[in-house]
Amino acid sequence: MEKSLRVGVMEDRGDWVHDSSVDHRGRPPSRGATGSWKAAMFIILIEFSERLSYFGIATSLMLYLTKVLQEEMKVAAENVNYWMSVTTLMPLLGGFLADGYLGRFYTVVFSTAVYLLGLMVLATAQLAPRLKPDYSLRLHEVLFFVGIYLVSVGTGGHKPALESFGADQFDESHAAERVQKMSFFNWWNCALCSGVLLGVTVIVYAQDRIGWGAASVMLAAVMAASLVVFLAGWRFYRYRVPEGSPLTPLLQAVVAAVRKRHLVLPADAGELYEVKPQNVKKRLLCHTHQLRFLDKAAIVERGGGGDAAGPWRLATVTRVEETKLVLAMVPIWVATLPFGMAAAQVSTFFIKQGSVMDRRMGPHFVLPPASIFALSAVGMIATVAVYDKVLVPYLRRATGGERGISILRRVGIGMAFAIVALAVAAVVERRRLQSPAPASMSVLWLVPQFLLMGVGDGFALVGLQEYFYDQVPDNMRSLGIGLYLSVIGAGSFLSSLVITAADRASSRGGRASWFAKDLNHSRIDLFYWLLACIGAVNLAFYAVVATRYSYKTVRPGKVGDDKSAGDIECAAAA
Repeated sequence: MEKSLRVGVMEDRGDWVHDSSVDHRGRPPSRGATGSWKAAMFIILIEFSERLSYFGIATSLMLYLTKVLQEEMKVAAENVNYWMSVTTLMPLLGGFLADGYLGRFYTVVFSTAVYLLGLMVLATAQLAPRLKPDYSLRLHEVLFFVGIYLVSVGTGGHKPALESFGADQFDESHAAERVQKMSFFNWWNCALCSGVLLGVTVIVYAQDRIGWGAASVMLAAVMAASLVVFLAGWRFYRYRVPEGSPLTPLLQAVVAAVRKRHLVLPADAGELYEVKPQNVKKRLLCHTHQLRFLDKAAIVERGGGGDAAGPWRLATVTRVEETKLVLAMVPIWVATLPFGMAAAQVSTFFIKQGSVMDRRMGPHFVLPPASIFALSAVGMIATVAVYDKVLVPYLRRATGGERGISILRRVGIGMAFAIVALAVAAVVERRRLQSPAPASMSVLWLVPQFLLMGVGDGFALVGLQEYFYDQVPDNMRSLGIGLYLSVIGAGSFLSSLVITAADRASSRGGRASWFAKDLNHSRIDLFYWLLACIGAVNLAFYAVVATRYSYKTVRPGKVGDDKSAGDIECAAAA
């Protein structure tokens, strides 16, 4: 579909979308027949089923490794973190392929097929008599890890391509659709959390009472059905035609700036090279004063011959600004890694805490440990709903801005909530350890830390999604979503490194490690305090980086407007 689409030419009318997207026939899309919520709902549905599957596996993984595969708690936590790291770093590769070569639609289809294969491998390993752990633990372990890492590969293409494909259904140059797009990320996460909620309740209950194999079959069936629904909406979608590697133009701008490093920048930025808006099918960006060295790539050399106008010698202002955007993301990405470390604890030690506490909910029902994760999903759903329907309208009136508060400020608020959640978790765990009978302490003591992490996710995760989608160049938005997911992946990996370092440091001189085989003899509370301190110090660093960040500035007007590149006033949209 996307690979074979060709951009058509139509009359500039308000009934057509002019944002470089095309319909299923390769023509400029009709605004009334394609895109917006009518298309986004098909896409949101498959995201619901993917999160249902992912969290049905992820929240029970710690327990499966310790109880079924008989791994020690420390080893199991490291394996979970490594798997989460791979799962959330693979989208960098998936996003690159989606943006540059496969197209977002086809990437979703192919990666969903791999995802389904992984679920089927898991179901086979759990149902076939000769593959069950009591018959051959080693063979079962190998197949189990093959299955979950196939899920990782599937997620690597599915997540970045699907979310960016969903956001592509809204035209940013159209006032009504631009506002809808801001709400899209909020309601996308509500659907995501609804999948999480069912995954950690219904699926986890099925794993606990019916069997892991039956639950895996259920997940595979839901995923297959959602893929059929996704394919059914193909006529309503707006597609982006892949244009090759999105990183090559950025590298060309850097090389051009280095080759012209001895030239003097003109006093007037209007003298820098830029194409006319009517000559391109993409949005043009305004010149900014950050990373001025790169502006040298846009200096027009007089009398330099044909080589002076080559892509490795001359770049447009827009291409230079796109390069600046990507480079400016590096400190933001680094500053959000401690949040990823905090988020990793929810599906590892938070769940393990719940497994050794009193989970009786009445005389006949015992709450599965992984179902406690539902509290985090509830907190996120409530936060997103209140934020979108109550806070944003109020903040829009108070500040006069379309978003209410800036994207990075929203992320910072979420990071602060995550730090508080870790501090609360440390206090609760210390109280549990000091209790005369730790196993008799009610699991309801974990409610505050799960809810606080859910609130933090509602601010930080949604903000990061919007930031990495909105602030990257238009042709690398799937890769941008991959960058957002890599925050969680790299955070999980760092969490594993911190666990290893803390284990070695705490066990020196014959002392007991913070991470004993039995949680009742561990000091997870000290580990929580360590992460909270890291997060607090980092939050100060993040505040400095965020306040100095310059947001993307887009030239007003539709593609094709005949306006001078240097006479338009530009304003940043935070």
